[in-house]
Amino acid sequence: MSISLPALLSQLLLGLVNGSFYAILSLGLAVIFGLLNVINFAHGALFMLGAVSTWMAMNYFNVNYWVMLIVAPVLVGLFGIVIERLLLRWIYKLDHLYGLLLTLGLTLLIEGVFRSIYGVSGLPYDTPDLLASATDLGFMVLPNYRAWVVVASLAVCFATWFVIEKTRLGAYLRAGTENPRLVEAFGVNVPLMITLTYGFGVALAAFAGVLAAPVIQVSPLMGQNLIIVVFAVVVIGGMGSIMGAILTGLGLGVIEGLTKVFYPEASSTVVFVIMVIVLLLRPAGLFGKEK
Repeated sequence: MSISLPALLSQLLLGLVNGSFYAILSLGLAVIFGLLNVINFAHGALFMLGAVSTWMAMNYFNVNYWVMLIVAPVLVGLFGIVIERLLLRWIYKLDHLYGLLLTLGLTLLIEGVFRSIYGVSGLPYDTPDLLASATDLGFMVLPNYRAWVVVASLAVCFATWFVIEKTRLGAYLRAGTENPRLVEAFGVNVPLMITLTYGFGVALAAFAGVLAAPVIQVSPLMGQNLIIVVFAVVVIGGMGSIMGAILTGLGLGVIEGLTKVFYPEASSTVVFVIMVIVLLLRPAGLFGKEK
């Protein structure tokens, strides 16, 4: 089977774009699990909220994409803070299953509300005028918006990694989950810190939703299939591993894109095949810590 270079590169680009979404979504999951010890199954619904709120702002209030790139994560992050304060704070010391069931119920509730309003058909969202064109690289034509998705995702992902792993704030966050009483002795409000951490984690999902709006047709159910793959990414990278989530998300997106070129029938399952192999060989994940 002969594959032309432009076709191969276009699939690599598509894989990198998908990998960027995987990376930023799995990063939010890794932050929440690593620092709060909660499996946040509502992440896909909150991703959808970012995209749908962007669509609503454009169609009802004429608020453009660039404003919503900031406003949507803030609004969804505040919604996440409400969820954490009213619901999640009561289950931190319980088994992971309780958090999984609670956030699954939230997912069904959130998706049900928006599905009753907008149905299941897609809501079109145009690419911002500034990025609507494409750049001819000679061997392929690169849509500017897809390049922007990759750059913006990587910038946010590595900025988050730097804050958590290399700053004093990140050290407080990690210490607060392991020994909250010790951190409180230094005058740190640990409950508030945990609340803000959850809000930031879901804000990352909303940011990904805004980026996805012009690429993936906006729909109340748009997060369902994506979140299953993202959970697989988090498991492969290692639950709670920040860098693992970023690198694994990008890598699996590229692998998925290449699979579409050489063996399209396996493109929808290749991530899960890799997950099974990794779990058999290294149950803690590629970047996770063995207990």
